[in-house]
Amino acid sequence: MDKKFITLKHLLIDRQKCIGLQFYADKVIEALAGNLPGVQWSEDFRMVYVKNTTGNLDLIYKQFKGVAWVNSNYFFPKSDFGRENDSFDVEWFRKREISEGLKACPENYLAKLELKRYANNTVRTYVSCFEAFMNYFGERELSDLDENDVRLYLQKLIADNKSHSYINQAINAIKFYYEVVMGMPNRFYAIERPRREEKLPEVLVKEDVLSIINKTRNIKHRCIVSLLYSAGLRRNEVLCLKLNDIDGKRMLIKVRSGKGNRDRYTILSEKLLKDLRTYYLEWRPKNFLFESPTGDHYSAESIAKIVREAARRAGIRKRVTPHMLRHSFATHLLESGTDLRYIQVLLGHKSTKTTEIYTHVATNIFFTIKNPLD
Repeated sequence: MDKKFITLKHLLIDRQKCIGLQFYADKVIEALAGNLPGVQWSEDFRMVYVKNTTGNLDLIYKQFKGVAWVNSNYFFPKSDFGRENDSFDVEWFRKREISEGLKACPENYLAKLELKRYANNTVRTYVSCFEAFMNYFGERELSDLDENDVRLYLQKLIADNKSHSYINQAINAIKFYYEVVMGMPNRFYAIERPRREEKLPEVLVKEDVLSIINKTRNIKHRCIVSLLYSAGLRRNEVLCLKLNDIDGKRMLIKVRSGKGNRDRYTILSEKLLKDLRTYYLEWRPKNFLFESPTGDHYSAESIAKIVREAARRAGIRKRVTPHMLRHSFATHLLESGTDLRYIQVLLGHKSTKTTEIYTHVATNIFFTIKNPLD
């Protein structure tokens, strides 16, 4: 006998949370589902549903035990949304003035971002995207909006020539409200995302990187730029470094709570270690490795400005960003023969697929190919 399957789905019908039961036509399952308390048929979702209660959920498992396998993958979250551990502050969003006629982000949305400890950049992005979504529908209640409304909004973003990245951020912000704040995981599982743009990373030649480092204004700036390149750090990871994260004996740098909330180690340059010791004696930081005049860590824009100005003084015409130095670190390691798996560890990539993109820009691969014209 063929195994029967039922898939549970989150539904919001008449502002009420419901459990949807999706299955192929089967007389046995139909009969058992028909005996569930208060079961109804939804023409919009093309499935039967009952009210979302603990009792009804338990009853569904009991009702179909031994008859059909109940798939709950879409009903329960696979992992926790909160994954970042950077400093954050949602209080600013509570205190700011809102333009007349516009709606502000709901308090429960801000509270959940706060509880999940999302980083400031993520908070700003989510709040901005979600408020744009809310105000597009004017006075309509959020509980009245469904998948079709979300698709309509996404079509509007496409018509406005919004980037793939922005559209994905908008989807994440919307899903965060309905799936995390409202407690309905995977409700918008069927929303189509734009196809990811396969752009190659921008990379500098080693001579240009060294020129940028040499054109920094002082030892502090020199250390910051050197860290971005020689350790392959993200800008935020440099900002969060503390004094005891530099291990001069083992020649390692500990990166705490990097992207994905994962700790890792990366390599420490001997030249950089000498510069760091000189920097420490001159600047005497107390907590963070690089501190602002008030004792907090540096701002992200300050690091971007340091890199940008040093590149301009080095005579590099293209726009240079901190992340470009990280890309250059990975590419230069690959070109020197370092195993891709080691580079993955140093960068903190969860998957080798992410690291493999550097094989497309490593020039030593192309130098071994004989051009047919030659």
